[in-house]
Amino acid sequence: MKYLHYQFSAGPGDIIEVMLDSQANVLLLDNGDYGRYRRGESFHYRGGLVKRSPVRLSPPHYGTWHVCVDLGGYTGTVRASAKLITH
Repeated sequence: MKYLHYQFSAGPGDIIEVMLDSQANVLLLDNGDYGRYRRGESFHYRGGLVKRSPVRLSPPHYGTWHVCVDLGGYTGTVRASAKLITH
């Protein structure tokens, strides 16, 4: 599985902003769900299909968070960037 990956230490009140050059799936995952995502197992996430950029996601609790950008199995390419906005 090909995907773009970004990692942040963040929590409530923080915002992770993702910029895309085309539509893609943007998933915000905690450590456990990121491991399940990588292994192809069932996982929980925030986000989903993003058709318009930027997308802003806020972690529900403090910890290490992973942002994965993928095309959901479709062919093509996507360019993305992600940054943490702290409050």
